[in-house]
Amino acid sequence: MKKVYFNQDGGVDDIISLFLLLQMPDIELIGTSVMGADSYLHPALEASRKVIDRFGNGLKIQVAASNARPVHPFPKEWRLDAYSENSLPILNEKGKIVTPVASNPAYLDLITKLKKQEEPITLLFTGPLTDLASALLADSSICKNIKELIWMGGTFLQHGNVAEPDSDGTQEWNAFYDPEAVKTVFDSPIDITMVALESTNNVPLTPKIRSMWASERNFLGIDFIANSYAFVPELGLFETNSTYYLWDVLTTCYFYKPELVKTKIVNCDVSTIYPSDGRTYLKDSGRPIKLVYDVEHDAFFDLIMQLGKKAK
Repeated sequence: MKKVYFNQDGGVDDIISLFLLLQMPDIELIGTSVMGADSYLHPALEASRKVIDRFGNGLKIQVAASNARPVHPFPKEWRLDAYSENSLPILNEKGKIVTPVASNPAYLDLITKLKKQEEPITLLFTGPLTDLASALLADSSICKNIKELIWMGGTFLQHGNVAEPDSDGTQEWNAFYDPEAVKTVFDSPIDITMVALESTNNVPLTPKIRSMWASERNFLGIDFIANSYAFVPELGLFETNSTYYLWDVLTTCYFYKPELVKTKIVNCDVSTIYPSDGRTYLKDSGRPIKLVYDVEHDAFFDLIMQLGKKAK
């Protein structure tokens, strides 16, 4: 049984990641939390709780709300998707939410959950690292309770996906949100696997993939996935910084089935200096991380199908 604590930031692919985690056999979700980064906190928190109610197979768990605040807020247009996701009919059939909100904020919930375990736990983070950094600053001893951090964030490309007036364009959004948090985590002894922007070049969300899901929408879970991704932009005639690749879902599926990807060790660091604060870059004397650099396209989408079809 693989144990994991999942921290996400409420985007469509974060919610789908939570859904997929709940369908994975031999996985124990010991805790989960939500931050209002690529979302607004209230609808993202509600949607997460509703997903656990609807697809959690009776799992009894609390969802912790993050009190993190951004250095650089995500674009409002992206964050609004959380309201649409939270309004999906399939998540609102019961008319009430059963899964409770944890009494502690996310970073304290993380500390508490880690210290209750008898063995080190994998951390799965598909958003910014603010809650983990806050936990480390509050109690650095939790490092011994962490088996590995699997993080969707950063890029080693020349250009990232940030197009903001206070950015030189080299950053990825999860790192740009809170550069100091990335620095805090990078300076810790935690083993890190990084799914960067370029890690998902082989798994874009295309019309062909959407059509494949549509053709299997008689399966409840596939219908949920397809309807959720209907809220995000189509990869059509041109590519923008909001074009969707399956960043968070790949990160989640890597945790479950690491043989889907190829990895290599690189040494890196993160800038905290304007206007490149949040830029992750290769550095010979930097900290080693495991970088995902390739994905088995068909096997990846087959796994999403298999897990989606398990939902009842």
